Amino acid sequence: MLSSLSAPLAQASSWTAHDTRLLSAAVAGIAVIVLLISWAKLHPFLSLALGATTLGVVAGMPFSDLVDTFTKGLGETVGDVGLLVALGAMLGKLLTDSGGADQVVETVMRRTTSKTLPWAMVFIAALLGLPMFFEVGVVLLVPVVVMVAARTEQPMLRVGIPALAGLSILHGLVPPHPGPLAAVDSLHVDLGLTLALGIVVAIPTAVVAGPVFGSYISKRVKLLPVTDLLGTSPDEEEHPHRPSFFAAVAMLLLPVVLMLGKSVADLTLAEDSLGYTILDTIGTPVVAMMLTVLIAIVVLGRGARFSRSRLADVVGGSLPAIAGIILIVGAGGGFKQTLVDSGVNETITDLASGAHLSPLVLGWLIAVGIRVATGSATVATISAAGMVAPLVVGLPPAQGALVALAIGSGSLFLSHVNDAGFWLVKEYFGMTVGQTLKTWSAMETLLSVVSFVVILALSSVV
Repeated sequence: MLSSLSAPLAQASSWTAHDTRLLSAAVAGIAVIVLLISWAKLHPFLSLALGATTLGVVAGMPFSDLVDTFTKGLGETVGDVGLLVALGAMLGKLLTDSGGADQVVETVMRRTTSKTLPWAMVFIAALLGLPMFFEVGVVLLVPVVVMVAARTEQPMLRVGIPALAGLSILHGLVPPHPGPLAAVDSLHVDLGLTLALGIVVAIPTAVVAGPVFGSYISKRVKLLPVTDLLGTSPDEEEHPHRPSFFAAVAMLLLPVVLMLGKSVADLTLAEDSLGYTILDTIGTPVVAMMLTVLIAIVVLGRGARFSRSRLADVVGGSLPAIAGIILIVGAGGGFKQTLVDSGVNETITDLASGAHLSPLVLGWLIAVGIRVATGSATVATISAAGMVAPLVVGLPPAQGALVALAIGSGSLFLSHVNDAGFWLVKEYFGMTVGQTLKTWSAMETLLSVVSFVVILALSSVV
């Protein structure tokens, strides 16, 4: 495999034995990560740390430099990405515990017919999925899916697949989810532009993998009767006071609007103007998320009539669940920095240039390989972004953002038995392993392939 990869450059006078060693280091580091996660079942944080160590040792880095490099990358990534992940978790917890999420669901469902039901589920999942991690969104939405399927007498998959597609495509492509944030940070591309293009890619992708595929597969895979799953129905008395539909949606969309405003200012306003200064400041991702959380504490907390102590509990309670995610993202930053400081990144750049692979294709392929091997979309995104980062330098802003999206697209490919999300969906929907492969795994693969096709199409026009 290694010889075939180096073949395009083997004839180049600049290719040396040291380059071969660095390429071997990259392969060894990735192999260690894959084996530790998929075979040894070691936590991804430790796996990434040991993978970075293997890469550095094989590349010939002094151990003291290796430690400094890894901790530097970890610290910078946690500082840039970890804070956004934490603020996103706070917003999601406020929305859930205040009853704002239930309010959004019930308001949309009252205006939905049987024919438009799958489309409504995509819309609901997309709205609720903006500030929430995939696993949290699944736990929140599955009771809604069960309830809606029972009330409308629709097959579970016709309702559930669109909801899962809406959640998953956001998880892979749209900040402030950890994977896209980590890709933006590693590639140093514009977050607002990535967010805007991510939404453009997500819409047609979710349509194909959601309502279209859901209607197709629901006729071919028969699940348990919905009545067998009604024990997971939400407790409607849990939120006696709820914020309004408008308030909940406004809090969901506010960070998106603020970050997009910054991108618009970058394109249309002079840097020394007052409007640019204001939009640039409040649209900075950390500021946008912080402002949204502070406003949500007032708007959603007041809507739910929370006391100050209850609000403190809700905001604080959002953090323990994301500690592992932040550590994984941070370790990915350490791995990325090890790639850079060891010189592996430059070698990969030369290899890709010699093989005439575009950053879009290379990023997608690397992410696909790591995703299938490890089962982790976040690990796939972080690792692939670190490897193709040098290829993005000098690209136009839109093309750089599309590389980040291509990596996120590849990270969704073929979720199977080594992915925790596979088992989560299987158990909640009461499916067998075979049924889960035909439905969930097929949907994830469709999301990846369709989104990549849309990204390639966009790359030819932007």
